[in-house]
Amino acid sequence: MAQDALVAALEQWPISGVPEKPGAWLMGTAKHRAIDLIRRRQTLERKYEEIGRDIESAREGIDLGATVDDDDGDDLLGLIFMACHPVLARDARVSLTLRVLGGLTTAEIARGFLVPVSTIAQRIVRAKRTLTEAHVRFEVPSDPERVERLASVLEVIYLIFNEGYAATAGEDWVRPALCEDALRLGRILAELVPTEPEVHGLVALMEIQASRLPARVGPSGEPVLLFDQDRARWDRLLIRRGLAALGRAERLAG
Repeated sequence: MAQDALVAALEQWPISGVPEKPGAWLMGTAKHRAIDLIRRRQTLERKYEEIGRDIESAREGIDLGATVDDDDGDDLLGLIFMACHPVLARDARVSLTLRVLGGLTTAEIARGFLVPVSTIAQRIVRAKRTLTEAHVRFEVPSDPERVERLASVLEVIYLIFNEGYAATAGEDWVRPALCEDALRLGRILAELVPTEPEVHGLVALMEIQASRLPARVGPSGEPVLLFDQDRARWDRLLIRRGLAALGRAERLAG
């Protein structure tokens, strides 16, 4: 707690100035950190108890799956389905999802659409208002609605991946964290709708493209073109996963 309080002081005092009573400030900060720690531990203990009860229920033959909603196990994917609701126009879906879920700034999205920043900002505000007024639920929808939104969800996941694979702004040529998010969502979606060949096709594309990420940037951050890349740095596991997903897509598509 003392170390945390001192770190907070080193961060804040150069900006806000040394408080009138530094000792009391440090003691108060340490106290707040201690209270936060105790609360986190209590929450953790409560979660352990819940897990213990679930295990006991499973041993007694109780169907835990019947007591929870059928979902994808990932809140982010639920949010994407929500943002891809048919009540929104296509541009509004993409803008809202890239801003809220893809981690892009309004300015970056505006550059991608070749429109002023104010246009994207208004589009996002209107999209949020439309979802609120339509009382759209935060959930992965049932089968009929899921099929209706699937194409938009696939498009959004790919756009997130594409921004990570070839960033439209910023100092970094690639943003691996965005690619990882898109890959994770694609894999979850493939489990959610295992008979949709396009889902497996998208996963195959992302897996194979992501396999080259380590070789796409040089030591100084400069881009390395495909024919100049060191193939020994390509991720063989991702390549195998991509080819397996491609095989599933081909079999499902006949």
